[in-house]
Amino acid sequence: MNSEKRVAASKDWIKGATGDWEIIIGLEVHAQVTSKSKLFSGSSAEFGGEPNDHVSLVDAAMPGMLPVINEYCVEQAVRTGLGLKAKINNYSIFDRKNYFYPDLPQGYQISQYKQPIVGEGVVTIDLDDGKTVDVGIERLHLEQDAGKSIHDQHPTLSYVDLNRSGCALMEIVSKPDMRSSDEARAYVTKLRQIMRYLGTCDGNMEQGSLRADVNVSVRKPGDKFGTRCEIKNVNSVRFMGQAIEFEARRQIGILEDGGRIDQETRLYDPRKGETRSMRSKEEAHDYRYFPDPDLLPLEFTDDWVATIKNSLPELPDEKRNRFVSAYGLSVYDASVLSAERASSDFFEAAAMGRDGKIAANWVINELFGRLNKEGKTIETTPVSARQIGEIVDLITSGTISGKIAKDVFGIVWTEGGSPSEIVERRGLKQVTDTGAIEKAVDEVMAQNPDKIAAVLAKPSMLGWFVGQVMKSTGGKANPQAVNDLLRQKLGIN
Repeated sequence: MNSEKRVAASKDWIKGATGDWEIIIGLEVHAQVTSKSKLFSGSSAEFGGEPNDHVSLVDAAMPGMLPVINEYCVEQAVRTGLGLKAKINNYSIFDRKNYFYPDLPQGYQISQYKQPIVGEGVVTIDLDDGKTVDVGIERLHLEQDAGKSIHDQHPTLSYVDLNRSGCALMEIVSKPDMRSSDEARAYVTKLRQIMRYLGTCDGNMEQGSLRADVNVSVRKPGDKFGTRCEIKNVNSVRFMGQAIEFEARRQIGILEDGGRIDQETRLYDPRKGETRSMRSKEEAHDYRYFPDPDLLPLEFTDDWVATIKNSLPELPDEKRNRFVSAYGLSVYDASVLSAERASSDFFEAAAMGRDGKIAANWVINELFGRLNKEGKTIETTPVSARQIGEIVDLITSGTISGKIAKDVFGIVWTEGGSPSEIVERRGLKQVTDTGAIEKAVDEVMAQNPDKIAAVLAKPSMLGWFVGQVMKSTGGKANPQAVNDLLRQKLGIN
């Protein structure tokens, strides 16, 4: 679909003094390639380290130093392109993008312009109202990152750290298909999810390995696109939403006052919650692109691309759909479990050969709940998938009740060990002896004659009696047996 023709739902329009306005959003996402070394040198691409510790003569642009392409970074870019359902270009060229900045030692950036490694693709985003939107991918190209200028360590001097200089970046350029800050946030979240599944970018925005330039313009609903402004280097999904909302309202205010929008590059200040002008927007000709004479064109065969494609993991959407069909999960539960590859792998290990719904309930409610409470992740969980699976087996076999199972989970969390051995050693097995259960039921009924009349008048209160019997047996009585006996003795169908 032509991007210009897509009109946002009326709920996403912004009310202005002269009527409704529509936001048009396109994103340029810069994702650092997961790789041990940089794009054109053997220096470490690891985050951190002492300033200028991960710098080779190539990264520092010493005279006579020549770049050598990192084949693994190329594979990672192709892998990402395939994950975005994009066209892989078997022939691509590296260009020099010329501009001056203190932390760009060469005086130019090696990037790609007219012939990128990946062409058009699509990302399907899921919105809170259950709807989906297809966001077109214009291109994905490889380029080297710049260094980092540090301005807060000396009153009159700035320092330059080149550790990041030369790290491989994938710049993923979307089409202007998004119409709200919610859609933009969902797009970046989905993009991050896909790349983390593929293992091509870790997505750590707080470390700068995923950041975005946000292009924002406004128009009357259905009109031609307006003049856009670019908000540079937004490194938080939350800040992105705030920046878009502010910038859209800023532009609407100017237009409604009879002014015009100047195409420019802006920065977002999260402390003030506003964007501010950085510089006038450059055009491609301002960078004087030309093919890099030190690098040959990239050429690869269909067979090489096919080999990479065959190695791709199952991606989030496909995994979510399979969880719904194979395990009978709700779309919501399947989405939660497939949000991260590690979480989905954990669930499948716990659910293997078991009731998928019960396993999902335990992973989402008990495990994820406790992980969030204690500030842990699925990678640092003290309870393994095998242990969760064992608890599910104890429940489904009737060995323990759901209440006792939660107690067992708590013990496993703090002390470790086999859930089955814990149940055996501590005498936690569920009471299934109907004689023992009947005795407990009779005692509770004898102690609460007034409640019997209330239950007979309102059978839905039977749960109170069930709860009292369970309490008196320490949660060991079989709940269904308790329920059946109470109904029998009270004459409730």
